[in-house]
Amino acid sequence: MSCSSGTCGCSTKPNASQVIDVALIGGGIMSATLAALLRELEPTWKIALFERLDRPASESSDAWNNAGTGHAALCELNYTPEKADGSIDISKALKINESFEVTKQFWSSLVEAGKIPSPGAFLQRTPHMSFVRGEANVAYLRKRHAALTKNHLFAAMEYSEDPAVIAKWIPLVMEGRDPQEKIAATWYAEGTDVNFGALTRALLAEVEKSQGTFLRYRHEVRDVKRDASGHWALRIRDLDTNETGTVAARFVFLGAGGGALPLLQKSGIPEGKGFGGFPVSGQWLRCKNPDLIARHGAKVYGKASVGTPPMSVPHLDTRVIDGKKALLFGPYAGFSTKFLKQGSFLDLPLSIKPDNLWPMVKTGIDNVPLTQYLIGQVLQSWETRIDALREYFPNVKAEDWELEIAGQRVQVIKKDKEKGGVLQFGTEVICAGDGSLAALLGASPGASTAVPIMLEILKGCFKAQVGTPAWQEKLAKLIPSYGHSLEKDAALWGKIHAWTGKTLGVRAGGGDS
Repeated sequence: MSCSSGTCGCSTKPNASQVIDVALIGGGIMSATLAALLRELEPTWKIALFERLDRPASESSDAWNNAGTGHAALCELNYTPEKADGSIDISKALKINESFEVTKQFWSSLVEAGKIPSPGAFLQRTPHMSFVRGEANVAYLRKRHAALTKNHLFAAMEYSEDPAVIAKWIPLVMEGRDPQEKIAATWYAEGTDVNFGALTRALLAEVEKSQGTFLRYRHEVRDVKRDASGHWALRIRDLDTNETGTVAARFVFLGAGGGALPLLQKSGIPEGKGFGGFPVSGQWLRCKNPDLIARHGAKVYGKASVGTPPMSVPHLDTRVIDGKKALLFGPYAGFSTKFLKQGSFLDLPLSIKPDNLWPMVKTGIDNVPLTQYLIGQVLQSWETRIDALREYFPNVKAEDWELEIAGQRVQVIKKDKEKGGVLQFGTEVICAGDGSLAALLGASPGASTAVPIMLEILKGCFKAQVGTPAWQEKLAKLIPSYGHSLEKDAALWGKIHAWTGKTLGVRAGGGDS
């Protein structure tokens, strides 16, 4: 197998006669995070990454293919549902917030070690806001704020129903709005906008320096099977030369976004039986007016309409991509049978197997409103999309915006003893019983919780190593809160939050890096 990019810097190459320690399939933020972690923990291991496109982070991790929100439940209302008794369930919000804090610790450690040269290249301080309209939604947001701020993780969150205060936070959202309209908003100054594409490339550029690391672009993994020795045999095609070869690996990580499900099915591990996927495409409205872009400076999340899925949560987002500020609104959902933006229309039909047929059929029957929602989204006119934006930006002019195609997501469908099958919004980690293979399925909050997800994989697949003093010491150095609860330990959280904020340049009042 050759390095088609010609830039990998490897003096050798993985081949059938050489068993590598770790094979990473997919060149996105998940594989890059696992590669960076394992390079810190086991510098001598042979690690190979295979990506079918010509550069890393070109699918879900690309800056234009996701919202770029550092998901910490600061603004995302779907993470804090209202229970039947009217109280707010904040358990998921606490978990997601702490998960992002863990991720930021790993980034901060790499920044301090000089292994990520400039955090400002991938992360900017961008306030996170929730904005709601109408009496019932205002009452919900008020209760949400009261519930969240009882915990130190959210204590700095501000709340207001005063139009003048909200106008200072988000002037575009308030200009032209009926002064009698009942509104409310929360504001968290230390939110983040993350260019996960730039971060992925920075992480891989660092791990690529290590002897024994092989990065292969334009190389597509076609099959994953056990060989006679018990290793995983990967059949790989060089898309430039059309040559096919085999690489043997002790451990395989399927981190190829929507492409992970077909490879999981080919692996044949019993833990992967019954899983299916439902693809959902996305679109944004992208602002073309520099004056409007300059006047907005926050990520503003609203509340999804009754009966619509979490993926439909509207948000007006400030982005910083490759040093240039941008403004997006959406997402608008769509449907395609592709599992990847640059995938095949046969992806969905070919993924239907005897073991997942009933879960997929039952999930379809139970989610008719989702199907109706997606049909409605596909049939939306330009004017309808602009009307949706007008709820957040009353003075919108259609000529200031254009349509941008976002990434492809595959929602997890899994077996359920009671229902037959369920559609899961989130991420799912599947590990082989012997720990030799792991797959990551699903979507949001995904990239923001990459480090906790990889820690879960380490615990499930590297049991012999993760409990050793050597690994424990290294993990505690990389992630100072490792083994402790930030949700329960306010003093520890305060210390770590201050450190990551300073290191990454996102402390309020401290300026962006």
